[in-house]
Amino acid sequence: MAAKKKTAAKAASTTAARKVKTVTEPMNKTQIVNQIADTTGLTKKDVNAVFDELGVIIEGHIKKRGAGQFTLPGLMKIVTQKKPATKARKGINPFTGEETTFAAKPARTMVKIRPLKKLKDMAS
Repeated sequence: MAAKKKTAAKAASTTAARKVKTVTEPMNKTQIVNQIADTTGLTKKDVNAVFDELGVIIEGHIKKRGAGQFTLPGLMKIVTQKKPATKARKGINPFTGEETTFAAKPARTMVKIRPLKKLKDMAS
């Protein structure tokens, strides 16, 4: 058992020490899948299955009766916030000075994505 733990720790340290190249053009889904498949040794079908399952897991967390939040460890936290309904109200257009009516808005659920420390460190 001790040997397995050492190899797992060694594998984790080699992936963390890997040099990351700067990407000048944004990648599309196919390019991302190809790169992940090439670097991990998984098939493209497996990588697509992982993305699909991740989407299902996130949907389960943020849908109506879900937990309301999902954390992708080290990268981001997806949180839902309930916004109450607003009534129609009168206001003044700051540019023209004329009085306008702002329409009522129904109650809704907002989705917010917060970056976590590791993602913030990547950007700086």
